[in-house]
Amino acid sequence: MGIPFQMGIVIFAFTYFGMWLDEKYSDESSSLYTIILSLLSVFIALYNVIRQVKNINNNNE
Repeated sequence: MGIPFQMGIVIFAFTYFGMWLDEKYSDESSSLYTIILSLLSVFIALYNVIRQVKNINNNNE
């Protein structure tokens, strides 16, 4: 039950930080930081889910 919330929090936090960086350091039309950090957050969240599922499977054996 906690895995989807963890994914959502990680993705939201990285995307929000990317939007903040874009507002502070980029042009009006550029959203490079948001794109990079949101993609990075998806990979981090997926890695975390895979790691947690492996732990659950190992504990059930």
